[in-house]
Formats: sequence, structure tokens, C-alpha cells
Amino acid sequence: MDDVHGSLLSLQELDGEIAEMEARLAEFEPRLESVDAPVHELEREWEAGRARLAALQEQADRLKRASSERRALLQRSEQRLMQVRTPREEAAIQTELSLLRTAIEADEAEAEQLGDQILRTELKQDELERRLGEVRAAVGPEREALLRARSEVEDELAVLRDRRSNHVLRMDPEAYRLYERVRSGRTRVVITRLGPDGSCGHCFGWIPLQQRSEIERGGTLIRCEACGVILCPSA
Repeated sequence: MDDVHGSLLSLQELDGEIAEMEARLAEFEPRLESVDAPVHELEREWEAGRARLAALQEQADRLKRASSERRALLQRSEQRLMQVRTPREEAAIQTELSLLRTAIEADEAEAEQLGDQILRTELKQDELERRLGEVRAAVGPEREALLRARSEVEDELAVLRDRRSNHVLRMDPEAYRLYERVRSGRTRVVITRLGPDGSCGHCFGWIPLQQRSEIERGGTLIRCEACGVILCPSA
């Protein structure tokens, strides 16, 4: 077999190894996702709890400010009550004081409820953090093993790709362009040998006798008219 066909066959073999290695590499992502799933679930739950805790704390702060303003109003109203001159003014201020005291009592009740919710949420967050640490520790060894295995596959893939680049540098440019043109059709078979009966080794289509002779002599790149792959001499 001539060097051109042999070089193309070697390139196809390399591309096959690269494709297999890429497929192996792709398998790690779903496996890692499966291992990380319990951790991610707890992390999402923890993040939701943190957001809820922040919202509760903000609500408590607003309530505290509003209650403080009402207490200041109450104090001013009590001072005004001592300076009233008419029963009508006194009645108005007493009504205002009653409303303010009712509002402050409601604030205190709401603040107590919010305090309970904040405490329960904080306790739940602490429990989630504990569980998260346990789950991370439990999946850690398997995850590390997967990451090491993935790194090894990435290294092997890098070596194969480097071998391919070096191989292409030594190839006939025209032959390589034809190879890539055929390969762009998303077929893994770019070049194949003639079958024992002179047919295409890929689609088993009939190859004209004259073309078979040219292929067997080597040096000429001929494609199968039926499937488009490059044909090379039979083994």
C-alpha cells in the first residue's frame, strides 16, 4: 500500500481512538452530576433558607423601626396630654394614645412571632449545614476518584490530539484536505480498503474495474461513487 493511503488509514485510526476517548470523557459529567446531586439538593435548600432568613430579618428590622417611631409618637402625645386646655383636645389625644398603644402591642406580638420564625429558621440552617457537611464527606472519596479518572482520560486525549497534529504535519496537504472534506459529512469511516471481490469495503457497492486497477496501483485518491469514502488497495 502506498504512503498516502497508509497515512490516511493511520489518521483514521487516530481519529477513532480520539472519538472513543472523547466518548469516555463525556461519560464523567453525568456520573459526577449523580454523585453531586445530594450535595446540590442540600445546597439549594440551604440557599433558600438563607434567603428566607434574610427576608425575615429585614422584616424584623422594618418592624423595629416602625415600632420605634410609634413609641416616639406615643411619648410626644403623652407630653401633649399634659398641656391640653380643653376636654375636646384631651379626648382627641386620648384616642390617639389608644391607637398608638394598640399598634405598639401589635408590633410587639408580631416581633415575637418573627423572632420565633427567625430562631426556627436559624436552627434549620444549622441542621442543614451539619447534613451538608456529612453528605460532602460521604461523597468525597467517590468524587475524588472520578475527578482523578477524568484527569487521566483528559491527559490521554491530549496525547492523542498531539499525535494527530504531528501526523497531519507529515501528510500530503491535498490528501488531508480530501480526508477532512469526507469527514465533514459526519461519518466515522473516511477511508476503507477494497473488498476481496473489488467492492467498496464500507457500503459494498460495485467499483468499476478501471477504478479498481487505479486504486490497487496506489498513488490515486478515488472515492466510492455510492457512499463517498476514500478507497485504498485491498490488504
